Amino acid sequence: MDWISPRKLRKLGILNMNRRNVDYIARYNERASYPLVDNKLKTKLAVSEYGVKTPELLQVVRQQHEISHFREMAEGLAGFAIKPAKGSGGKGITVITGRDGDDYIKASGARISVAMLERHLTNILAGLYSLAGTPDVAIVEDLVQSTPSLARYSFQGVPDIRIIIFQGYPVMAMLRLATKDSDGKANLHQGAVGVGLDVGTGRSLNAVQFNRPIKLHPDTGLALENIQIDSWEDMLEMASRCYEATGLGYMGVDLVVDAYKGPLLLELNARPGLAIQMANGEGLLPRLRNIEALKRPHFSPRERVQYAMGAFGKF
Repeated sequence: MDWISPRKLRKLGILNMNRRNVDYIARYNERASYPLVDNKLKTKLAVSEYGVKTPELLQVVRQQHEISHFREMAEGLAGFAIKPAKGSGGKGITVITGRDGDDYIKASGARISVAMLERHLTNILAGLYSLAGTPDVAIVEDLVQSTPSLARYSFQGVPDIRIIIFQGYPVMAMLRLATKDSDGKANLHQGAVGVGLDVGTGRSLNAVQFNRPIKLHPDTGLALENIQIDSWEDMLEMASRCYEATGLGYMGVDLVVDAYKGPLLLELNARPGLAIQMANGEGLLPRLRNIEALKRPHFSPRERVQYAMGAFGKF
């Protein structure tokens, strides 16, 4: 059945886009904080003061003449990621995972020359991928080496974890797995798999692709039940600390688990999508209202995490 009545959606506690925009984003997110999360470079600098680790920054390209330094810097690297500082939805991100002679190998397996990478940097500076089409800055980061326990479930791309943080509390989470349809990117709108995660334990709940329930990854063939995220409570606390770092009351926190460096923050999103509800098989509204009804909020990230694990956990 593809159609469901608005009444049934309300009964399930599904948060719709209008209510998200008016009751949560507009109400709890100060406009002055938006530039901080809409710019990956500013985000990295802000969260570092709160003990939130991010992938190592290798180079910042602000001006056209600095692109020549990129060729020198990348010469000795086997892998790295190029990102527009003000990009969104994964647009403009190029991930290099290897080298073959003079060519670099993208996460999809395609070969690309250094000249093409330099043109890509030029496009980023021109604002081709920025939110408002304004001039941008390119950042080059160290390549994330996903932990094997999660990498095996994803097709080519690095799996990441989206956690919705409301007033500093982690209220819902999902694992995003790349597919052929998503071109190796963990973007649900492009065809990535979303796996709902139990806030209390980090165990998988349900899985969806294109908003339809699935049991197996379409490309790896692996079952998506019984996935367990390691160091789950630490990841929740890292996400919770982003509330102090930004002051945003409602946001999405995207994390990855590096095989050598542990959990790392990829980016923050002041306007997180709503597909996380489909992946969890549950609406956000009851959880958001639970936090709004608290008589005495918890002031430390650890206290907020422990409350959320108890209040929203299913196991």
